[in-house]
Amino acid sequence: MKRMMVAANWKMNTQSSSASQLAGQLAGSWPETHVDVDVLACPPFPYLIPVQDQLGDSGVKLGAQDVYWEKPGAFTGQVAVEMLLDVGCQYVILGHSERRHVLGETDEDIRRKLVAARAGGLQVILCVGELLSERERGEMESILERQLSGGLDGVDENTVHGVVIAYEPVWAIGTGVTASPEQADQAHACIRDHLTDRYGGEVGASTRILYGGSVKPDNALALLQQPNVDGALVGGASLSVDQFRPIIDAAVVVAES
Repeated sequence: MKRMMVAANWKMNTQSSSASQLAGQLAGSWPETHVDVDVLACPPFPYLIPVQDQLGDSGVKLGAQDVYWEKPGAFTGQVAVEMLLDVGCQYVILGHSERRHVLGETDEDIRRKLVAARAGGLQVILCVGELLSERERGEMESILERQLSGGLDGVDENTVHGVVIAYEPVWAIGTGVTASPEQADQAHACIRDHLTDRYGGEVGASTRILYGGSVKPDNALALLQQPNVDGALVGGASLSVDQFRPIIDAAVVVAES
């Protein structure tokens, strides 16, 4: 049985009332006893507490969209690992393409965050993916190799067991364009090969690799049925339970098949 993950990245969306309402609807639609699929909600920082209050013991896990690598101290505007743990986070998203390409984060920044997050006990969703121009030049594999090598530099096998990889072709994020199932599986296979070469077959086979990039109810099943796709990191469609729940249902179908 394939254990899947479906993670909701709300990005810089929602307000307190809408975040609470969305979390409550998600919690109410997901029974705690369901163990085949991990479901994760990642709201903006200000709404982590009200969202966690709504999620309660529903089984839906709480994640953050970023973290800083330093211990609490004089770092205005940053959020520490300890703070995320204190409000109930189990996961954190790192290296999202918007942080890489809009906010200028480097592989070294992401690596430092990953090491701090894992050392503190957070599980990490590490995002990797190529630009359209890079894909057109045939550089997809080399970009993924560089981002994985940089983000996991010095990370040992025990630490990487708490890391999920999310493949996000930047050209498919928020554009309505989705990688074909075959394109997604090819990229995921490249990632899995890298992990196998670096950490061995057990890590390569067991690490979950999510697809992110305009995942919607009508394409979720075809994507999730690919042999190297272990779930989805969902942006826009996660802002509506009517759109997000069918993606979870698709993951359940695959997990139980």
